[in-house]
Amino acid sequence: MLTIKRVPTVLSNYQEDAAGCGRNCLGDCCLPLSKLPLYAFRNNKPLATAAASQVDLPADFLLNTLLLGQWEDRMSQGLFRYDVTACETKVIPGGHGFIAQLNEGRHLKKRPTEFRVDRVLQPFDPSKFNFTKVGQEEVLFRFEAGEDDSSRFFESASVDESVPPNVVAINVSPIEYGHVLLIPRVLESLPQRIDPESFLLALHMAHEAGSPYFRLGYNSLGAFATINHLHFQAYYLAMPFSVEKAPTKRIHINEELAKNGVKISKLLNYPVRGLVYEGGNNLKDLSDVVAQSCICLQENNIPFNVLISDCGGRIFLFPQSYAEKQALGEVSQELLDTQVNPAVWEISGHMVLKRRNDYDDASEEYAWRLLAEVSLSRERFEEVESYIFEAIGVLKPEKYETETKVKEEASFQPPVAGPPTYPEGCLVIQ
Repeated sequence: MLTIKRVPTVLSNYQEDAAGCGRNCLGDCCLPLSKLPLYAFRNNKPLATAAASQVDLPADFLLNTLLLGQWEDRMSQGLFRYDVTACETKVIPGGHGFIAQLNEGRHLKKRPTEFRVDRVLQPFDPSKFNFTKVGQEEVLFRFEAGEDDSSRFFESASVDESVPPNVVAINVSPIEYGHVLLIPRVLESLPQRIDPESFLLALHMAHEAGSPYFRLGYNSLGAFATINHLHFQAYYLAMPFSVEKAPTKRIHINEELAKNGVKISKLLNYPVRGLVYEGGNNLKDLSDVVAQSCICLQENNIPFNVLISDCGGRIFLFPQSYAEKQALGEVSQELLDTQVNPAVWEISGHMVLKRRNDYDDASEEYAWRLLAEVSLSRERFEEVESYIFEAIGVLKPEKYETETKVKEEASFQPPVAGPPTYPEGCLVIQ
């Protein structure tokens, strides 16, 4: 059994008080009797009737009015562990534009906890902290499929036990403005594993938000998820991520799979090897292909991270091995001392640093070196890639259609120091 020790991130104010209820929680004891705000996204699936008035919603209602408005309300109530809007943020000089944030609020003075990192799929354990123990004051709204082609909002809607609720809650240790958790079917107590229904739900949320700067992320067990209860994370950052700017190379897929309009590429000139999925005739076509890819990794016990970008239209999949290398003693002490856990946000180019000296000294070479430790080797990635292609029905390509002039053999070399592309200094993002 492989384990690592790390300080767990506190996602809820109830995380260290997991005993009993005696309050308004998200468990079977309280939630079925509750009324919560409900956002019903455009869909053709039936939804139980809610006693509230229906009005047509502005295009930016979900993100700007509801999610960010309710998030700021919880901030005014003092529910967060620190003010993330006061954290310093800057673009690291260099061609890739990695973003660094100084977040000393996440540098907890607590004893590390031991986490098993050699099992991507683990059974749900109700004795450990899970999101049914969260207080309802941390919940912003429910997010459910609606009845028609228009999105609707209900200020107060009863929870129908026949429709397991999806909830959006705050992350009390936020990385950025508007940092929330999407918890699918919370009452079903699902372990942290991707399934097609839940992944499609996450894409719907990105699509409804309607902003390229609102992204969702997923970490599997073994890839720095610390709570074994199904959840996605999301936040708003008005800058492009480094991985979104990285060149790609198109992968030829067979004609049958191509009918759904999904395009698959591989990343080039980026420190972490990964696949990029985009297009599709509709959200479900794209979601199904990515979900099956994730399920393949889960069943083969390969840790991974997922970034949902471009309003749900572009998805990055990263098989990774950092925690395994850490457990085997193969990561340098210098990198371990930073206490940076390279999960989906770090891999995508948003480096959350917990010590002032690491932030002040942050360089593109450091970011590349850290992320390169996350990546699978070329040989291992090609092996994993073949598992995925077989699972989703893609014939292993003999050649790729190049979308960039960057040569693959040089695409994973660390950057060469040179004049900065971005100005030095601190760019504070609110």
